Amino acid sequence: MEKQKTIVNQFSLSGAGIHTGNKVNVTFKPAPVSSGVTFIRTDIAGAPRIQANVQSFLASKFSRRSSIGNNQAEIQTIEHLMSALSSLGIDNIDIEIDNNELPGLDGSAIKFVEALQQAGVVEQEKERYIHVIKEPICIEDGLSSITIVPANEFKISYTLNYDHPLLEAQFLEVRVDAETFKTQIAPARTFCLEAEASELQNQGLGLGANYDNTLVVGKTGVIKNKLRFKDEFVRHKILDLIGDLGLAGCPIRGHVIALRSGHTLNLKIAQKIYEQKIKAQGEAAMEEGVLDVNEIMKIIPHREPFLFVDRVNILEKGKRATGIKNVTINDYFFRGHFPGRPVMPGVIIVEAMAQVGGVMMLASPENKGKLAFFLSIDNVKFRKPVVPGDQLVLEVEAIKVKSKTGQVRGRALVDGKVVAEADFVCALVEN
Repeated sequence: MEKQKTIVNQFSLSGAGIHTGNKVNVTFKPAPVSSGVTFIRTDIAGAPRIQANVQSFLASKFSRRSSIGNNQAEIQTIEHLMSALSSLGIDNIDIEIDNNELPGLDGSAIKFVEALQQAGVVEQEKERYIHVIKEPICIEDGLSSITIVPANEFKISYTLNYDHPLLEAQFLEVRVDAETFKTQIAPARTFCLEAEASELQNQGLGLGANYDNTLVVGKTGVIKNKLRFKDEFVRHKILDLIGDLGLAGCPIRGHVIALRSGHTLNLKIAQKIYEQKIKAQGEAAMEEGVLDVNEIMKIIPHREPFLFVDRVNILEKGKRATGIKNVTINDYFFRGHFPGRPVMPGVIIVEAMAQVGGVMMLASPENKGKLAFFLSIDNVKFRKPVVPGDQLVLEVEAIKVKSKTGQVRGRALVDGKVVAEADFVCALVEN
């Protein structure tokens, strides 16, 4: 079993974004177990946090790069950094950034790798989840496709094929580990065709690009630069793919076979991996449950018929928790809420999330015996009806917990897909 990892020492990098041209400063800091890769926009009031996963992916807003965001902030062009973090096995890290795009540096991932290794990588006390591909996954879009088949290692086979004499066909197969990535993949730089460069800049893209950080491919070769590898273009495509797969939120064991894939297709396959991961973790958690209903009732005062959590499977006191609510036709609210077409009331889904949040906060020794009362509920969204037979996975994380208040973000999922989400603040008062 592998342990989760973070960095030992904080460090900073500066530069300009390849697409926006914006000047940016980034500081990387160690982060606690199971906190994931988190971006923090220090230039925005409240320093909003963005979790780097497929749920934050901004699919329709940005092209030719992978970007994430929420209703408060966004971060563009994260694929090179995500590729470095994934390949070095870094699970948890806080990234403070004062603009909307990561620095392009030299157009590759090598400077991220070198800086991360210089900062030091350290194991943490908790095991990391590795998603093992058990059955083939395939996704296609026209002439492009990605297939992942079972394998005992993480391996990528990529075929590049552009309508250009220098990019007609390149193929590379590589077993991805920290050393192979650093020497064979990380130095490969981003590229574009000379014929499309002007149009991209007219679209507001590549404003920070130059002949040093971007390989511009003309009719007879690379302009004002030299290749680091004869097949540098396919190597960079693999770099991007590794970074995009990192948004699944876990390392994988499988053989990825990609044909002409780009960010859009990469993120679709990452979404499928993420959904499989959530389902697998939910099933495992049901078997290993941390708290059953009797233990839950020792922490929060709710009782039938107003207790909406059957089990808490993951509990990091004061930090995060995951609960389960098995929705059945026998739940009392179905008798009066759309009885002809049973749908779980949205307010009860929010209440269920809040109850898991209550367990997470009140399980801490300093809050033992207190009660949690709503002060506010914000950013509530309902994305899909919940019906009898569904299993609600209720994920909550603490944004800020003090002695008298707790700010919590919650999500409810069914079969790995978000059905509802909300942010809420509670008052923690003596019973």
